[in-house]
Amino acid sequence: MVAVNITINGKKISKDIQDNTLLSDFLRENLSLTGTHIGCDTSQCGACTIHLNGNSVKSCTTLVADCEGGEITTIEGLSKNGKMHQMQESFKKHHGLQCGFCTPGMVMSAIDLLEKKKNPSEQEIRDWLEGNICRCTGYQGIVAAVKDAASKM
Repeated sequence: MVAVNITINGKKISKDIQDNTLLSDFLRENLSLTGTHIGCDTSQCGACTIHLNGNSVKSCTTLVADCEGGEITTIEGLSKNGKMHQMQESFKKHHGLQCGFCTPGMVMSAIDLLEKKKNPSEQEIRDWLEGNICRCTGYQGIVAAVKDAASKM
């Protein structure tokens, strides 16, 4: 067992956990933050993407113990006062989702991109989202959503 102290969606959390606990499992099973989806367990699909200390990371291969003292934001932590984050609004407006399974990871990755590059080209968006797989839609709506959000964030 290891003691961890982390902040998740603005809330400080202190827990004793097994030292091999994956962040994705911890979020879903211990905190009921089920917006973080588990698709592959190998960092290939991106459905589990969250922000750790301001950077997008795949939580299915990140140990909670390695997050000690860190700040984590999940898809549930994006809305403020009942209002969706601009990226979520843009995904909705541009039909950047279908079944919704990949959407939380796509949104989290896209926000990270725009925090690092304010006005990315279509190719830069596509390259950045390469680690996020959508099996339902074409990527055009997703790229349009990111471009729209870039103009408003």
